[in-house]
Amino acid sequence: MIIREANTEDFDEIKRLYAQLNPDDPVVTDGRDEPVFQSIIDADHLHVFVGVIDEKLVATCYLNFIPNLTRDVSPYCVIENVVTEESLRNQGLGKTIIKHALDFAWSLGCYKVMLQTGSRRESTHNFYKSCGFSADEKFAFLARPNR
Repeated sequence: MIIREANTEDFDEIKRLYAQLNPDDPVVTDGRDEPVFQSIIDADHLHVFVGVIDEKLVATCYLNFIPNLTRDVSPYCVIENVVTEESLRNQGLGKTIIKHALDFAWSLGCYKVMLQTGSRRESTHNFYKSCGFSADEKFAFLARPNR
């Protein structure tokens, strides 16, 4: 698998993978998602990595770089939207793309990388632990707008 940063031409394939990640999400058909994707691709502090096999996107993850005034002015990153093509799971592709994202964060001088998962499955938690994440150091809270 080749890992690279996503580009504009990857939009449809990333949306296809995201549909596997969150199948209950509403499908955006009015074009609002394209300029958002372009702004992500254009931003210096946001990185969408894609894994490619035989010219097909098979994995992706989104790394958000955050400057920081604490920890000796060391930045940190947050990983979101980790997904591997359903038919290719359990082959190490997800672990490979996360390792790439972590190595990238370390090369930027980050002192930590965080991620959250909405999954309650032990297999998902074990996957992230096998990638080097600990569930013992922080406790996450989440707020959502009242709608």
